[in-house]
Amino acid sequence: MCGLLAYLADPVADHSTDLVNAVSDATHPMRHRGPDESGAWADDSDPTDGHHTVVLGFNRLSIIDIAHSHQPLRWGPPEAPNRYALVFNGEIYNYLELREELRAEFGAEFATEGDSEAIVAAYHYWGTTALNRLRGMFAFALWDTETRELFCARDPFGIKPLYLATGPGGTIVGSEKKCILDLAARAGVDLSIDERAVQHYTVLQYVPEPETLQRGIRRLESGSYARIRPGQQPEVTRYFKPKFAAVPFVTGQEQARYDEITAVLEDSVAKHMRADVTVGAFLSGGIDSTAIAALAMRHNPKLITFTTGFEREGFSEVDVAVASAEAIGARHVTKVVSQAEFVAALPEIVWYLDEPVADPALVPLFFIAREARKHVKVVLSGEGADELFGGYTIYREPLSLKAFDRVPRGLRRGLGKASKSLPDGMRGKSLLHRGSLTLEERYYGNARSFSDEQLQATLAQFNPEWTHTDVTAPIYAESAGWDPVARMQHLDLFTWLRGDILVKADKMTMANSLELRVPFLDPEVFAVAAKLPYDQKITRTTTKYALRRALEPIVPAHVLHRAKLGFPVPIRHWLRSGELLEWAYATVDASQAGHLINLDAVRQMLEEHRNGVSDHSRRLWTVLIFMLWHAIFIEGSVTPQISEPVYPVEL
Repeated sequence: MCGLLAYLADPVADHSTDLVNAVSDATHPMRHRGPDESGAWADDSDPTDGHHTVVLGFNRLSIIDIAHSHQPLRWGPPEAPNRYALVFNGEIYNYLELREELRAEFGAEFATEGDSEAIVAAYHYWGTTALNRLRGMFAFALWDTETRELFCARDPFGIKPLYLATGPGGTIVGSEKKCILDLAARAGVDLSIDERAVQHYTVLQYVPEPETLQRGIRRLESGSYARIRPGQQPEVTRYFKPKFAAVPFVTGQEQARYDEITAVLEDSVAKHMRADVTVGAFLSGGIDSTAIAALAMRHNPKLITFTTGFEREGFSEVDVAVASAEAIGARHVTKVVSQAEFVAALPEIVWYLDEPVADPALVPLFFIAREARKHVKVVLSGEGADELFGGYTIYREPLSLKAFDRVPRGLRRGLGKASKSLPDGMRGKSLLHRGSLTLEERYYGNARSFSDEQLQATLAQFNPEWTHTDVTAPIYAESAGWDPVARMQHLDLFTWLRGDILVKADKMTMANSLELRVPFLDPEVFAVAAKLPYDQKITRTTTKYALRRALEPIVPAHVLHRAKLGFPVPIRHWLRSGELLEWAYATVDASQAGHLINLDAVRQMLEEHRNGVSDHSRRLWTVLIFMLWHAIFIEGSVTPQISEPVYPVEL
């Protein structure tokens, strides 16, 4: 788990020797991703001019083969040793099996005991098909000194980030956007605000891939690789194309399918426990994290689990998590967060994010990661189970709207128009409206906060042609003919999961130099989950039906059928009084983002929310986090105080 940076210079651009220092300096802002060691490497063997073609920088958080596996890593076959140079962020959990397979088939040789060499050797011998053999989370940049090509790739689900910026002076690749900015300016990259991305963020509550809020910086999408040659634009190819292909259950063989789920999860957790340091687990009190912790206990009976809550009744899962930890026999650590701590940490948190994410659950995640880092260097977590096994309550919506499938299209539209005339809050109004829409029209993810009218009033540069369908239409096109739940899951894999869930998981844990591993997001687990039919995911009374059945022998009974809560955050209450409300008013008053956000509209929302006229908490949080991001990265009017994580003496 680390932070990488690469600068591939344009052949005709000025890329003098100070480029090495520039890249080395640019790695400092992401030292939290790898405080154990840092390094840089420059290829000065360009056959055309003898100048540096590529410079690689790296910060390492050592987890496997701590004494070796230093990066940038050099590797090559016996006939061309040191042909490749690699910078790699992540973990390959099946690296031991890959190394043995490469030795047996090709006689591959390795100088370390780590997973990094397995990536390079696999790419050398198998080419891009190697990516489909990697079980893990990864983002890497691999320089080939013979072909003069930089090969970059990202894991299938987008667990680890990778930013790309190309300008007249070259291409920059990095784990964090903040590290790219100075180098991007040097390369002539367009760093102006992308107003369309701002609108997408406001609708979705995250910036959808491949966009960022700055025009010239983009993200390599999940499950994709890029070939980058000096003086050329990156050539991007998607190698992972997930497919939910239901295989109906055979009567009398249901238990065999549940056992298959259990077996693949057991195998995934076993591989995710591979480390030369202490591994713990987050425990929110829900079925997903409890299952992961219970399975992890089989490999480490001294497992430590962690959870967080708030100083407000009803906004804590601490009691349930403690009961779960006791039931599985784990030692448990809790962190309770006050409103004052919450507010004080916001500038630091947004700085770590790089891009705004309007999910308040990332704040408690930041605090529990900081607490966990005092005890362990790696944690397991339950992200991804909802997307793979059908865990969101909204996935049950097609069941409630099934009657509309028999209504002629024209009549459905008429019912939708009629619903607009009904009083707000009237029973059935929302049902009529949503029943009049197609799945593609009504579902664009878990984040729904702004109506079209509210959006237009809030954005200073609202454009009606920029809609969520810019993002969702190409994804829906890939799932034509699938059942509606599978289509919603597929959409969430490419939107909510990689735009919100995995961003906050990566950024908040790495802010504290803590590696987070997600065993549900494993290609083998996905292969099993993708075969589940509609009725094994969603019923009228529950979600994740097959997963719950599979976990009956593993998860304590008090958790097995518990409603999903996650880390509930009391922003609705805190935005009505106290430190958070004061911070909100101060943020709006000081903001210089009035050309993008209608500040008067935000003030009106604050007043209405404070007085209890309307619940604007989600909308307010979305724009407030954007304004804080703008103040930090564009205005420079807010300078976060970045604190060093507290490390234990022994890990």
